Amino acid sequence: MRRFYQLALGAFLLISASASFAVTPDEMLSDPKLEMRARTIAAQLRCLVCQNQSIDDSDASLARDLRLLVREKLNEGLSDAQVLDYIHARYGDFVLLRPPVKLGTFLLWASPALALIGGGGAVWWSLRRRRTGLAATVTLTEEERRQLSALGANSWIQDRPPSTD
Repeated sequence: MRRFYQLALGAFLLISASASFAVTPDEMLSDPKLEMRARTIAAQLRCLVCQNQSIDDSDASLARDLRLLVREKLNEGLSDAQVLDYIHARYGDFVLLRPPVKLGTFLLWASPALALIGGGGAVWWSLRRRRTGLAATVTLTEEERRQLSALGANSWIQDRPPSTD
């Protein structure tokens, strides 16, 4: 059990340290509260090179430039919202990890629901098709019908005409 805790602690340290590798010590602000604000803002901005990471997690040079820009604007006294607005105005919706819901981004926001509805519809259609396909292929002879009636399976027969084979 002790080995498990050691492995879990090692995994936790590795995962938690991975994001801190992107921000180099020369980028960090001396004020811890300001640095925390900068990290919070950077976590909301997309790396324009990597596209699947925040600028806080990315080690791309453009992400570094954006992190420095965020820190520069915070040093100028801008609020978090003002910094985000400044970068959003400069780079557009794509720089935000959570772009605003509007006509241009509606498909982006609606695609998970559309995929879920489409997948559910495909499963329903497939099951319905399979069920009707099976029902259409079952034909009983008159002898089989009598045997099922004797067993009490009248509800299964459902008044289907006997086979003409």
